[in-house]
Amino acid sequence: MASFDDFASLIPGYFRGPPALLDSLETETSVLQAQTVNECLPLLNAINDPSSSPFDYNEFGVPELEREKHIQFLKANLAEFPARFVGLDASRPWMVYWALLSLYMLGEDVTHYRSRVIKTFSSMQDASGGFGGGFGHYSHLAGTYAALLSLALVGGKEAYSLIHRDQMWHWLGRLKQPDGGFQISEGGEEDVRGAYCALVVVSLLNLPLSLPADSPARSAGHETFMDGLGEYLSRCQTYEGGIAASPGNEAHGAYAFCALACLCLYSSPHVAMRRFLDIDALVWWLSSRQYAPEGGLAGRTNKLVDGCYSHWLGSCWPLVQAAISGPRGTNSASGDGHVVQENLYSSEGLARYILCCCQAEDGGLRDKPSKPPDSYHTCYTLSGISTVEHSHSYGHVDDSEAFASAFSWKACSALIPSEADPTKNFDTGAHVRAIHPVYSVPHEAARAIRSWALSHPLDTEVRD
Repeated sequence: MASFDDFASLIPGYFRGPPALLDSLETETSVLQAQTVNECLPLLNAINDPSSSPFDYNEFGVPELEREKHIQFLKANLAEFPARFVGLDASRPWMVYWALLSLYMLGEDVTHYRSRVIKTFSSMQDASGGFGGGFGHYSHLAGTYAALLSLALVGGKEAYSLIHRDQMWHWLGRLKQPDGGFQISEGGEEDVRGAYCALVVVSLLNLPLSLPADSPARSAGHETFMDGLGEYLSRCQTYEGGIAASPGNEAHGAYAFCALACLCLYSSPHVAMRRFLDIDALVWWLSSRQYAPEGGLAGRTNKLVDGCYSHWLGSCWPLVQAAISGPRGTNSASGDGHVVQENLYSSEGLARYILCCCQAEDGGLRDKPSKPPDSYHTCYTLSGISTVEHSHSYGHVDDSEAFASAFSWKACSALIPSEADPTKNFDTGAHVRAIHPVYSVPHEAARAIRSWALSHPLDTEVRD
C-alpha cells in the first residue's frame, strides 16, 4: 500500500485537518462539534497509516464499500428480531423499506422477498384506508408511504392488488386540510411529511385528484388534493431559506426534502420551485449544511453531521440543481436562468464522509464513527452515495397531465472532477444503483406500479 504522501495531492486539504478558523467561545455545541471532528479526522486520513484501518483504499484515499458485509447486515435486519425490539413495532414498514431499498442499491434482487412483504403488510392495512405501523395500529401516512414503497420494490400484480385504493382515496381526503396541507394521521399533526407522502400515494396509485365529498378541505373551497398545497409549502420556508415541518417552525433537512419532492410532484420542478420558494435563499441554507473537514451534512443550523442527512439533504441537491437548469434539452428553465454546470455542493466531500466515517467494520452504516450501525442509516447513507454517483434530469412535459414530470426523470453516471485536481475524475469506487430522486425507489419500480394503476382506474361515480 502506498503512503499517504503519494495520494495527498488528490485529497483536498480541508478534508485533512481542523477548520482554519475557530470561534474562541466554548459552548456545549462547540464541544460536541470538536469531538465529532476529532473522531472523523483519523478515518478521513487513515490512508496515512493503513495498518490502523480495516479497509482498503483507492487512489483518492477513499475506502472500498464493504458490499458483502453490508448485504449480510441488511439480510439480518429482515429476519426475526428479539423481544427487546418491541419498541420499534410501529416502525415495521420502515424497517422493511430501509432494508429492501439498501439491498437493491447494493445490487441484490429484492423480488425474492415478495411473498414475505405481502404477508407482512396484509395485516397492517386498516379497513378505513392506509397502513399502520403494525398489526391493529391506526393508519399513518409515514407508515403508508414505507409500506407502499416496499410493495413497489418487490413489485408484481399480487403486491399491487393488496392495496385497497378506494379506501385509501377516502382516507387521504380526510387528511387534506382547509389550509392546503395534510395531517399525518386522522387527528394527528399537520406537516410537510404528510403532504409529500400523500402525493406519493396519489401519484403511484393513480388515485383521482378530486377530493372526496367529506374532505374537510372542501370547507375552504378546495376541490383537489393540489389546491392550496403550494401555498402551504411556501409558508413553511423560513427566514434562513430552509424549510420547516410546518409554518413558523425551524428549518430542517428532512422536511426540506419532503417539501422539495412534494413540489416536484405538484408540477415540473422549475415551475413549482420558482413559484413557491425563494431558491437563492434555499441554496444558501442547503450549502451551509455541509461541513469541513467531515464532508458530511447536518440537518439544522449548529447541529452535528449525521449520515442520514446524506439522503434528506443530499437528495435535495438533484432536485434543486435540475430545477435551476430546467428540463433536459434546454439552456435554462425559462430562458432567463442559468445552467448548473457542476454540483452546488461537495459531492466528493459527502462521499468521503460516508465511506470513511460511516462504514462499520462488521457491516452496516452509521450516523458517525461513535454510533452503531442500523438499517435506517445504512439506507440513507447508501442513498447519498447513489446521489453522488448519478446525475438526474427530467424532461419536457405537459403540466396539464398530472404527475407527468415525476415520471420523466432519468439518471446517468456522474463525472465528478476531483476537487484537488480537476484534470482527474473523482471515483468513489462504490458503484451503487441509481434510484428515483423523488420517490426513493428504483425508476422502474415507480413506473411499474404507476402503469398497473393506470390500467386499473377507479370508478369515481361509485366512490362518491
